[in-house]
Amino acid sequence: MKNRGVLLIIGSLCYMASFSQPDRWQQRVKYTMNIDMNVQTNQFTGKQTLEYSNNSPDTLTRVFYHLYFNAFQPNSMMDTRSRALGQTFFGNRQDWDPRVKDRILHLKPEEIGYHKILALKMNGRPQQFVVQETILEVKLDKPILPRTKVVFDMEFESQVPLQIRRSGRDNPGTRVRYSMSQWYPKMCEYDYQGWHPTPYVAREFYGVWGDFDVTINIDKSYILGATGYLQNADQIGFGYEKAGVKVPGPKANKLSWRFIAPNVHDFMWAADPEFIHKTRKVRDGLVFHLLYKAGGRSGVKEWEDILDNAEKVLPFIEKNFGDYPYKQFSFIHGGDGGMEYPMATLLASPGAWLHEWLHNWYYGMLGTNESEYAWMDEGFTEFATDRTMAFLNNYSGFSHEDNYGSYYSLVKSGREEPMTTHADHFTTNLAYGSGAYSKGCVFLSQLGYIAGEENLKKILLEYYRLWRFKHPNVNDFLRVAEKVSNMELDWYRDYWISSTKTIDYSIDSLWEEGAKTKVRIKRAGAVPMPIDFQLTFKDGSKELHYIPMYLMFGQKPVEDATFPRKVYEPWKWTHSTYIIETSKKLADIAIGEIDPSHRLADVERKNNKIELKF
Repeated sequence: MKNRGVLLIIGSLCYMASFSQPDRWQQRVKYTMNIDMNVQTNQFTGKQTLEYSNNSPDTLTRVFYHLYFNAFQPNSMMDTRSRALGQTFFGNRQDWDPRVKDRILHLKPEEIGYHKILALKMNGRPQQFVVQETILEVKLDKPILPRTKVVFDMEFESQVPLQIRRSGRDNPGTRVRYSMSQWYPKMCEYDYQGWHPTPYVAREFYGVWGDFDVTINIDKSYILGATGYLQNADQIGFGYEKAGVKVPGPKANKLSWRFIAPNVHDFMWAADPEFIHKTRKVRDGLVFHLLYKAGGRSGVKEWEDILDNAEKVLPFIEKNFGDYPYKQFSFIHGGDGGMEYPMATLLASPGAWLHEWLHNWYYGMLGTNESEYAWMDEGFTEFATDRTMAFLNNYSGFSHEDNYGSYYSLVKSGREEPMTTHADHFTTNLAYGSGAYSKGCVFLSQLGYIAGEENLKKILLEYYRLWRFKHPNVNDFLRVAEKVSNMELDWYRDYWISSTKTIDYSIDSLWEEGAKTKVRIKRAGAVPMPIDFQLTFKDGSKELHYIPMYLMFGQKPVEDATFPRKVYEPWKWTHSTYIIETSKKLADIAIGEIDPSHRLADVERKNNKIELKF
């Protein structure tokens, strides 16, 4: 009986271990904010109580906040950087963000953005602080000990800038009054690498997960969409109230909108008196909201199609990328393009709805440090967008062609930079955009080529399961990929992420030797890869010749069992050529092709295929 009990305990521990999650501590925040908005002056006052949990093993002697609105002032880092990038030309096109250009330099005092910190206390004691443009440094009078909580109380005053980038007011394109993203003093992230007080220069964000309780007092004519769940819907109305509820008229000039958002790392809202609000109950416990303004460049049908299409693709998304855990999502007209936030997205037009929504999986729930790993958010989201759009359109072809094309163009431009480059430190916007979005997408698609499509699906779901709400980095992802595929993949990180070396294979020659036909394949590029080489014969039959790459120490499973696959000894990266052979005659061969799936990002595909017509 004792032995049996020991065996049961061991078995239980093994079962628990098999489903355990990575043990990485996370800081935690709990915001309570009350905002009073003046729609005449475009200014608001705010009171913020922030319960901050230091779950780290470290003692903190200072903390940092983001003050994003301070970027929208002449000669700010964002302004100066944008104008500097505008000095680089690609043909007749300047390499600056066309939404920003030099617009910040010309903002008038009533058009700039700012945050003014009026008071800041920790556990009731006033704290010293220094404002360094978009970063607030707080020098604590007492350190925050490991695994303890403190409460910060802040009073602040802000002005909403004219719409320049992501956040702002009175966008002439959307005509939306307020797009309120990056709008409040926000605690910077502290993780196993320390503090991340990243100034707001251009792009990408990193935030602490926690709970938000936000009350927004605003003119009674304004309709809001936001992150989180509206708590007083039956008093607010505007389509949020329960069916059959008669909403009382407002007794004052302002309405107080109260939203609660659990387990998110940011909070966004937008407001306009002319918003049209539509809802769609997708299933028990999940409602989609759509808020848009009619009469712009996009018609009503284009906007309202979002609800139909989102409902249609949700099962596909959850099956391939993971479950959506929240009770609502809002597609909101606003911003200056498309921009993602937890439980909501800002859309200047309907076209970007899918990409921005899918960010909720990679930006919203996995939450890598986008400044360091922009491609793990943008590239993975591009990959998911391509796959989901193909499903929506019933397209069975190769769905990533445009992103591969963008990557190839970047290589040919000579402007490519390693994907390890910090998002704000790319020399050109071109290198950032094509690198983070397109090369990041190719990273996943090509991983499917290396490990097999079925393994790729398993990798993405296991990555989501293990690392949701844990800020994973590239090594965390690769360890999941290695365990699922039973391959070594550090070489893929080193070549594809940390360098700008390229892939280039070619068919060198074919000849008969004895009873065999031999084909020599040549590697001209610096990046070694496994090779799928397909022979198609004149009778229509096919053979796949698969050469694993030595550094993989593994091989992918058969992807197409309808014709035979021959597996070779691994190709050593030090060797530039490799010979494969078939028992068929040279005259029997119609086509020989390296990577017929086109998932291998070979920068010169013209020499990957040969057709024999003798």
